[in-house]
Amino acid sequence: MTITTRTDAQSSGLHTADGHDLIRVQGARVNNLKDVSVEIPKRRLTVFTGVSGSGKSSLVFGTIAAESQRMINETYSAFVQGFMPTLSRPEVDVLEGLTTAIIVDQERMGANPRSTVGTATDANAMLRILFSRLGNPHIGSPNAYSFNIPTVRASGAITVERGNKTKAEKATFNRLGGMCPRCEGMGNVSDFDLTALYDDSKSLSGGALTIPGYSMDGWYGRIFSGAGFNMDKPINKFTKKELHDLLYKEPTKIKVEGINLTYEGIIPKIQKSMLSKDVDSLQPHIRAFVDRAITFATCPDCGGTRLSQEALSSKIKGKNIADVCTMQITDLADWVRGLDEPSVAPLLAGLQHLLDSFAEIGLGYLSLDRPSGTLSGGESQRTKMIRHLGSSLTDVTYVFDEPTIGLHPHDIERMNALLLQLRDKGNTVLVVEHKPESIAIADHIVDLGPGAGTGGGTVCFEGTVDGLRGSDTITGRHLDDRAQLKESVRSASGALEIRGASTNNLKNVDVDIPLGVLCVLTGVAGSGKSSLIHGSVAKREGVVVIDQTGIRGSRRSNPATYTGLLEPIRKAFAKTNGVKPALFSSNSEGACPTCNGAGVIYTDLGVMATVETTCEECDGKRFQAAVLEFTLGGKNIAEVLAMSVAEAEEFFEDGDARTPSAHKILDRLADVGLGYLTLGQPLTTLSGGERQRLKLAAQMADKGDVYILDEPTTGLHLADVENLLGLLDRLVDSGKSVIVIEHHQAVMAHADWIIDLGPGAGHDGGNIVFVGSPADLVAGRATLTGEHLAAYVGAS
Repeated sequence: MTITTRTDAQSSGLHTADGHDLIRVQGARVNNLKDVSVEIPKRRLTVFTGVSGSGKSSLVFGTIAAESQRMINETYSAFVQGFMPTLSRPEVDVLEGLTTAIIVDQERMGANPRSTVGTATDANAMLRILFSRLGNPHIGSPNAYSFNIPTVRASGAITVERGNKTKAEKATFNRLGGMCPRCEGMGNVSDFDLTALYDDSKSLSGGALTIPGYSMDGWYGRIFSGAGFNMDKPINKFTKKELHDLLYKEPTKIKVEGINLTYEGIIPKIQKSMLSKDVDSLQPHIRAFVDRAITFATCPDCGGTRLSQEALSSKIKGKNIADVCTMQITDLADWVRGLDEPSVAPLLAGLQHLLDSFAEIGLGYLSLDRPSGTLSGGESQRTKMIRHLGSSLTDVTYVFDEPTIGLHPHDIERMNALLLQLRDKGNTVLVVEHKPESIAIADHIVDLGPGAGTGGGTVCFEGTVDGLRGSDTITGRHLDDRAQLKESVRSASGALEIRGASTNNLKNVDVDIPLGVLCVLTGVAGSGKSSLIHGSVAKREGVVVIDQTGIRGSRRSNPATYTGLLEPIRKAFAKTNGVKPALFSSNSEGACPTCNGAGVIYTDLGVMATVETTCEECDGKRFQAAVLEFTLGGKNIAEVLAMSVAEAEEFFEDGDARTPSAHKILDRLADVGLGYLTLGQPLTTLSGGERQRLKLAAQMADKGDVYILDEPTTGLHLADVENLLGLLDRLVDSGKSVIVIEHHQAVMAHADWIIDLGPGAGHDGGNIVFVGSPADLVAGRATLTGEHLAAYVGAS
């Protein structure tokens, strides 16, 4: 009997192992998810749709990807786990059929000044090997071409054993690195303005040091005193040695109040703590100090290449490694194609494939020496994708967060092809997306909603694209929406004149940007749109730039503190209850004493990642119990901060809680499509599009006359794009000029004026290829944008 069954199973070709073809999620309750259960097919492309805040990221990133990563981490030894972040299990009843998840998100790449596009991918490593094999003159191993490895020389006695005898011999050790010794591989040298570091008429205890954080009341005062400095002596009375020790002394062990500490001169200390980071990633007050106290100039020894003279002297076909890293990647690919060296054929083939992947993914306009911190969120995401395109892994779950961000419709077609390529290798591809062009290629759709925040968190539809079209969900109704060209466009009230713009790849561009209208800048990624705006318009008086860079704020910051909304709310609570406004700030007097108003307690476990636990004293509410007894309109301050913008807008409109100044700010937040955000949500949890719209809401109250928005449709559902267009119209009708850098055809169709850059990216772009109304662009179809816009609006 057993034998027969086995034979039947073999003859049918089925195997129990082939039955695991679904990822099953049951009872997911992460963030706003309401007991969600879905079945996702493996080795297929599944797109998750729904309005912003409907729960897509909570399901894909917060549940499926988070649990996959947690389970992989648990397979490592306890020792290795000690160096990894401790991940808690997502709130979900059952998760079955998970595979290894690789997350390719929009987080910008680390702003380490030593990181470039070349070092972030394998391109630099492969080039270094290539030069170590073929470079003429031959100077050494691949390390000799790395700007992150210094040259090390050492000499001394070594013990040599010969036969039964040992003998001490003098030996010299030499490891050649490629780092420029003058700038230490940074490409620029810094010079300090000493007058910005200290006031020499004062003593240390009298506040001579003007460096942020260097207060003599804390440990710094004890360290300087313990290092032997006279704290009451004015700095202009210091001897040369004392001044040198204060500014430049090498790290030296000292003992302060019985504790072993290290004293180091001010300048090396600043170089390590402030200059080793990307200036843009610093807090505003520290960035202001760096701008004031330190001047940066291109290193005179290496000319900004970061490399030593030996590395620059070694060439292949007349080019050194710095020359090839500054080339546009498409040009570099052609140069590599021209190298016919059988001895390194596999290496050249691998490098060729990698460089071609950059071009395929729409990043061929970059160069390998481009600092990774300067890449946009979309560029960072596509750079991360390159690492996976050549991967031999299969049966992996790839998770993408809006991979079409920053892409022209022409480039979206290529991105779709890459997503399908990953799927066809046998991988499960999960994509959170809003663009109809990307939704259209899905094998399976999961639509969440129906609304955002507490109004979302349920599955509205599961099935095919055709099924979604026929469904009555918000996404289904709007999937085939196509904006119409405006019958009449506004007339300009003036113009911003730009003459001879040549920032980055711009080729001496002359253009007039009309004022008093909605002007849209278009063109493929890398065509020069941002160069034109940031190089020639952004710094003019009255111009407000609202982009997608991270909002500078700690995990204590939230929409209420960022927009200034908390101020009128605190005052309203204080007035109603007859107490001080400071009680209603979790960063001030009202803070829970146990967690200092953070709502969570951070436990630093040394080598392990910092662990967060909800504060038991305030149960995560962040305020003292006594403060929560004060109410406004029947709600305490913690309940108000837990409200969504839409709920708070209603709450502060009338009745006992009526607060016109708060209502005005909430109106602006709802206007930009953030009605679903809770007032107390940490800013660190917002997406790029949400950050930009929050900035827009905060800056709409500014006195600017010209607003520049960088892809404001990022993260917006098709239904929300209409609201955004209405907001842009209201801005223009109120007398403002609005300039939008955008790829979304609905925004282009709604524009009064279009400036199209191109025709290609990098050195193939940088020209104005069209200026005029959207109707003229569609009629002419002379550019890539014109062709795609004509297809979008259904022009015959």
